[in-house]
Amino acid sequence: MIGRRFHAVREASPGPKLAAVFARCWPGYRAFWAREGAASRPGRGECAAALRRHMPELLPVWQALVAAVDGGDEEARFLSLWCPPDFRQGCTQAICARRPYATIRNYDYPPTLFDAVLLRADLAGNATMAMTDCVWGVLDGLNQAGLALSLAFGGRAASGPGFGITLVLRYLLETCADVAEAVAALRRIPVHLCYNIALLDRAGGHATVEVSPDRGVELRAGAISANRQGSNSWPDAVYLHDTVRREALLAAVMSNPAETIDTLLPRFLAPPIHRPLGVDGWGTLYTACWQPETGELRLSWPGRPVWRQGLDRFTEEVREVIYG
Repeated sequence: MIGRRFHAVREASPGPKLAAVFARCWPGYRAFWAREGAASRPGRGECAAALRRHMPELLPVWQALVAAVDGGDEEARFLSLWCPPDFRQGCTQAICARRPYATIRNYDYPPTLFDAVLLRADLAGNATMAMTDCVWGVLDGLNQAGLALSLAFGGRAASGPGFGITLVLRYLLETCADVAEAVAALRRIPVHLCYNIALLDRAGGHATVEVSPDRGVELRAGAISANRQGSNSWPDAVYLHDTVRREALLAAVMSNPAETIDTLLPRFLAPPIHRPLGVDGWGTLYTACWQPETGELRLSWPGRPVWRQGLDRFTEEVREVIYG
């Protein structure tokens, strides 16, 4: 049995609370950062230049975060997420474009490499609430303008110079008010791997966007995405092999006009969408339902009460989840 403590943390700007998250997560992330040769990765100056060129609004936040964690060169390079090591999640996500609007996603990943932090922050002057990665990156979340988003690995092996996708999602929440602005930003920011991004705004605008270092940005038909871009996938990877089945099941379910958030959420808590922790160390770590019209989040696990949080009704607390 493996357990993780989920921390709901509120901090307007980088300070002692984010420093505590960093201290708790840094040993694991340091090993991750060194996995493919940290010395060969871009230096601190190059990381700063990349942020200044592509996401200048985040540059002072990065500098403040490095200072808050009392970071040196290695910590600064890691927190920039410029040209990081490869990291791939499983994940299944869907956009509910009928009222009440919502994005619903399962995050599939090893629990030992997971922040388990829900952060309510105002890092660049925009109120946000998001599940974090690498301390300040975003796995899924929403902002005060009503933009909700999430990610899933795209299932292709292409890689190149670019940012880790979770920092790009942080940028979208900090600077974009709707789907059109988010898509425009994705078109100009380089990413280092292939991902599928689900976007939804308060007015019901939505898009599934495929981003990659070799193809740029492509809009994908439909509101469902898992771990492929086109017919490309890695069928030999245990956490990716059933991506077509997961997408087909959700497509069939969501074709029913009577389907609602309340009927769709249980689908994400049952196989094959929900995947119990396996011997390979992968599994569904949480199910998130983000509602941009109300600024609310529902976090769910099989057999547990739903954890509800909101941008305007946020409670700092800790909840422990046991994975069988």
